[in-house]
Amino acid sequence: MNDITRTTNDKSYDVETDVQSNTSLTPQRAHLQLAIDGMTCQACASRIEKVLNKKPSVYDVSVNFAGETANVDYDPTQTTPEQVTEWVNKTGFVANLQVGESLFEKTDKDTATEYPWRLIGLWVCLIPFLVGMAGMLTGFGMAWMPAVWKQFLIATIVQFGLALPFYKSAWASIRGGLANMDVLVVIGTVTIWAYSTYLWLTHGDGTLNSLLQDAHMGGHGAGNSPAVYFEAGVMVIAFVRTGKYLEERTKKHSLNSIDLLLSLTPDQVEQQQSNGDFHNVALQDVQVGDILRAKQGSRVATDGMVIGGSGWCVESHLTGESVPLKKEEGDGLLAGALVENGSLLYRVSAKGSDTKLGDMVQALSDAQGSKANLARLADRVTAIFVPIVVTIALVTFVVTWWLTGMVDTALMHAVSVLVIACPCALGLATPAAIMAGMGVAARHGVWFKDAQSLEAAGDIDTVVLDKTGTLTIGKPTIVDHVMVDKSLAVDDVLQIAASVEAHASHPLATALVNTAKNRNLPLMNVTDISVIKGAGIQANIDGLGLIKVGTAEFANLTLPKFMPKAWQVASTVAVSINDEPLGAFALADDLKADTPQAITALQNAGINVILMSGDKQSVVDYVAGKLGIKAAYGKMSPRDKASQIAKLQTAGHKVAMAGDGVNDAPAMATADASFAMFEGTDVAQHSASARLMGESLMHIDAAQKIAQATLRNIKQNLFFAFIYNCIGIPLAAFGFLNPMIAAAAMALSSISVLMNALRLTRFKTEIELDNTVSNTNIKAE
Repeated sequence: MNDITRTTNDKSYDVETDVQSNTSLTPQRAHLQLAIDGMTCQACASRIEKVLNKKPSVYDVSVNFAGETANVDYDPTQTTPEQVTEWVNKTGFVANLQVGESLFEKTDKDTATEYPWRLIGLWVCLIPFLVGMAGMLTGFGMAWMPAVWKQFLIATIVQFGLALPFYKSAWASIRGGLANMDVLVVIGTVTIWAYSTYLWLTHGDGTLNSLLQDAHMGGHGAGNSPAVYFEAGVMVIAFVRTGKYLEERTKKHSLNSIDLLLSLTPDQVEQQQSNGDFHNVALQDVQVGDILRAKQGSRVATDGMVIGGSGWCVESHLTGESVPLKKEEGDGLLAGALVENGSLLYRVSAKGSDTKLGDMVQALSDAQGSKANLARLADRVTAIFVPIVVTIALVTFVVTWWLTGMVDTALMHAVSVLVIACPCALGLATPAAIMAGMGVAARHGVWFKDAQSLEAAGDIDTVVLDKTGTLTIGKPTIVDHVMVDKSLAVDDVLQIAASVEAHASHPLATALVNTAKNRNLPLMNVTDISVIKGAGIQANIDGLGLIKVGTAEFANLTLPKFMPKAWQVASTVAVSINDEPLGAFALADDLKADTPQAITALQNAGINVILMSGDKQSVVDYVAGKLGIKAAYGKMSPRDKASQIAKLQTAGHKVAMAGDGVNDAPAMATADASFAMFEGTDVAQHSASARLMGESLMHIDAAQKIAQATLRNIKQNLFFAFIYNCIGIPLAAFGFLNPMIAAAAMALSSISVLMNALRLTRFKTEIELDNTVSNTNIKAE
């Protein structure tokens, strides 16, 4: 590829060709997210994916069972979001577009917190059976068990009334060509009900009078009453429904970081009226340009600009850094920030989904809805899980009946197999951990692009770091200069350089421009601007000619061999006119305060840290020496960085790249994982698999540790889910588990996976632990 990027007159100037082709969507590719209601297990998610993947206008589908969302890439010239939604609805689910302000809309109805009347009804129906079973355990036999006709009546109400959602889900699943866990529950409980009803109706002479007489003799098992199992079906349905209810609450609340973020904005705000008074109004009625007030202890409702007052704000919800920031007139405010001290008057610049918080909520929603590669294993197993379980149940029934000659025993063993099998635990194993891990990462100011990005970050063993703006503050200052053309004053050369560098985004360019402004040097008009990657920038100035600003080689400047020490440890920016060198500036940039701590933390975690920079080797060696980095490469072009990373990958390393500039984008696109530093260029953030919202380099260490913890949690969940089924199904087949215990165990399996995923929400990074110790010491003093 040509090393010269497109000029600023080209609208695509901000996106490099090689990066754009790998990461940006084409005009014929659009993305939408759907919120899906009605999924009961991973098989439901697989069914939706199967249906949508058959549509020629759909490119890619990822359905997240835990998050109850679907991410769909489609061709907007062939279909519409409404049509995609309709396709999902036809599979038996309820899909709604999750776009724009929909994530911020307040609704009165929350299915996760609705009063569970159906579940309450199930447990009311179960109470008589629990009393009867308590009598059996305490030596009263069947005396406390309801009469058989009452058992039949209660079981029928449960089976064909309260359990109706199971039937609807099972039927929709079968119609879609895949069987979910509700199919197993329905087959098992209907079989129990039908068999028990058959025994009851065929007992004695079959007359109603005989049945009622036998029922009043003591019910289940008393006298000549048949050995019915109505209580088993009722208990199975009650336990399974209870497990689903707990699972739904956990997914929607404990694992849902999005709700926590949305709760950071107040429903009511103080709005300044035309007469200067303040009135409380609903946030949804606020418009861009309105003036609001945020007092001490309150949250900033929108993004805005301070126009009066002063105070200290904590923006940890976006940056992961709990240090309060001073806010004065002219400073920007972020929605959700906590005003720790003071009172602020601010003008609304963005609200809802257009705020930085809104961007984070949408990014987190998209990321949580994506699917990690580890989830593919569970998907493949789930796709064939139910047919295999049904086959095992049939074999169990036949073999047990043949060996024992007892049809009721064979039936109970088969039903236990159906009930104990749980594809839910498999389906929840990965997405539940991903949801929790993404939420923890966001809390630490790390926004992963998708689940694959988090997964990749957890596997890295090497981190490649850029220097300027990554290890350093990114605000260099001029510490020395040298002039070749003595006829020009230093300010004249600075004015020329700043005029050209005003069209570049590198921190060194910003330093020159700011210095020129501070010295009241007006910038000149330039034309024909071109950026040469890894070298500098060139442009024409009328009356002067072609100006080049960048490396000494680029400006055709040869510096003396023996220069003051400042030049050995500072970056050099040279200037030339028509390839005739004018002079050069030495710019020094201080390391970020916590850079040494971050490097040490990564190295202690077994991560190999490498420094790659376009700066001269002497500067790179100096910085590497101060930080204890053993491998450091200077004078690296963007192509050199990408090639070096590719060599590391060929050698078997999993490499992450962290940078903030346009020149870092090719290396980021090449790396297995990549981190765009806070306030990095759009190209860098577009190329990165994760964005760091704070300036601290410790965010990289936090991202890596959170990703590793998430991967461990996923593997633990998958182990639990697989081992549960591998042990539970054989135990049920051999008669060691009755249907009631199997149902309870099945519900427990899903809950245990969710509880394990919830452990991630308590994950603390090194910074948090240090802050905890510091706060404890302060209190002790």
